[in-house]
Amino acid sequence: MDDALKLVADLMALSARTAPKGAGKDFVVTEVITGEKLKALAEEMNRYGVETGKVNFDRDGRGVEVSGALLLVGLKGAKSVGLNCGACGYPRCADLPSIHDGPEFAGPMCVWRLLDLGIALGSAVKTASIHNVDNRIMYRVGVLARKMGLIDADVAAGVPLTATGKSPFFDR
Repeated sequence: MDDALKLVADLMALSARTAPKGAGKDFVVTEVITGEKLKALAEEMNRYGVETGKVNFDRDGRGVEVSGALLLVGLKGAKSVGLNCGACGYPRCADLPSIHDGPEFAGPMCVWRLLDLGIALGSAVKTASIHNVDNRIMYRVGVLARKMGLIDADVAAGVPLTATGKSPFFDR
């Protein structure tokens, strides 16, 4: 079953890659994680939750632990769309400070680029759904995937995948 989940994760990465993006500029990055890296990610999520006292890292870590594959989707070096819309909190795109590391992700970032990430994630999970693969978008996965160097991205989310009789991602 893990081979099938890896194949679906690869198809999901394709969906994320071809998803529409603002002004036709692509800053989306993807990685498929399986095997020992997947196990290490789950263990690190559990450890991080305990060390920081942040809730639900352990819960999501258990979801990753029972997964056969995981897709990471992120943004790297995203430049502003250039609309001067103020949605990022600055009146002009030129006023947006350069991206710098925060406690979990890098920012600030153009809100339209973050929407690109959301559309890419939505396209990816649509592909999982078409193939009847249980999944859930998890921000906590992205936090540890970045810290572990599993994805080179400024902001990322993860989508663990399972194929069981009952999805483990919703009885939490």
